[in-house]
This record gives sequence, structure tokens and C-alpha cells, in this order.
Amino acid sequence: MSQTFDAADPQTRAEGIAAAKEAVQRGEAVVLPTDTVYGIGADAFSPQAVAVLLAAKGRNRSMPPPVLLARPEVMDALAADIPEEARSLAETFWPGGLTLILRSQPSLAWDLGETRGTVALRMPADEVALELLGTVGPMAVSSANRTGMPAAASAMEAEEMLAQSVAVYLEDGERVSTPASTIVDCTRERPKVVREGAIPLAELRAVVPEVLGIDEEPAPAS
Repeated sequence: MSQTFDAADPQTRAEGIAAAKEAVQRGEAVVLPTDTVYGIGADAFSPQAVAVLLAAKGRNRSMPPPVLLARPEVMDALAADIPEEARSLAETFWPGGLTLILRSQPSLAWDLGETRGTVALRMPADEVALELLGTVGPMAVSSANRTGMPAAASAMEAEEMLAQSVAVYLEDGERVSTPASTIVDCTRERPKVVREGAIPLAELRAVVPEVLGIDEEPAPAS
């Protein structure tokens, strides 16, 4: 049976984090607040746990979940050949609404789906999420909803859609005002926005002028 914890209360938050940690270690899915919407998360290094996450959402392997982390330094353990532009963007906008697509570390034994050797990384600006991530390590996290339905703005909304497919729900109030994260593909010759979101292109270019907008392509070599 699923458990729900009030993460706004310090005592029940501690109980919820502990219960979520145990669930993640068992390969089960949990729902957690983030700085955008609520997410459904699982152990990023367990193919079985990622399969549980995708099944709960009704999603196939062609849409792999991003990985959330608690500290920027973890990026080096998960991604290879990280360009300086990506490091500059992470240093400026993490924690926050920026997801970076990078080349995955080939030595890692994980299976997030059809990633084509890449991984999407983000450090959320949410106290509860960071506490959980700091406790359990990197998690595969996708929006807490059934595919095709609106993303959950609360744990209660998530439970209405996901029910018993999630072991632990961490409730910390509504998340309604923040757009989804901006996604930047940093595996290309020039970083390119592939989803517009919380961080405007102008702010990205203030840090890395070479960033391409979602409809832009690099000029052909002369």
C-alpha cells in the first residue's frame, strides 16, 4: 500500500525521506516535489526500477527520463566529455530550471531507455527534492502523471493518476507557477535549445553566447 507524507512538516518530512529511501532501494517508484512540477522518481542505476517508472506513466523506452542530482559535481560521474559551455551553464543555472543533455559515461551500468548514449541531467531548486537526492543519489525522474495527462501540481494529484504504482508520495504543497525546465543539447558542436522553458534564451546567451535557439541551425562552413 502507498504511503503519503507531509514534507512541509519537519518531523513527517524526515519520516517521508526515510520511507522514500527504502522504497527506492527496493526498486520502487516515489513521487517528490521539484521546482517545476511533481516528479515520479526511481533509482537511475536500476533498469528494473526505471522500467517500473515508465510502466507507471504508461510510457515506452523511446522517451527516457532525465536524471536529477543533488550536487553539480555529480555531473562528472554521470557524463563524459563535458564541454566547457555545459559547465558554465550548470554553474550559473543550477540548482534551477535547466536540463543539460550530455554524453553518458560509457562505464555506467544503467538503462534509462533509448538514450543513444546520452543522459539528460538537472539539479532542481527544491529543498525536499535535494534532501532526497542527497540521501539516495541520482534518480531517474519524470513528471508525475500518466502519459498524455497534465503534470501533477501536488502529490494528491499524482496519486489520483498513479495510485498504487508508487510506493511513497511526498506532499509539499502545489507547484503551479513555474514552467518546465529549458533543455539544452550539449552534445552538438554548438549547444542548442531543444525545449523552451524556465530559462530564456537571452539568459543562456548571456553566459554562453554560442547557444542556438530552438529553430536555429549553425551556419554552414564556408
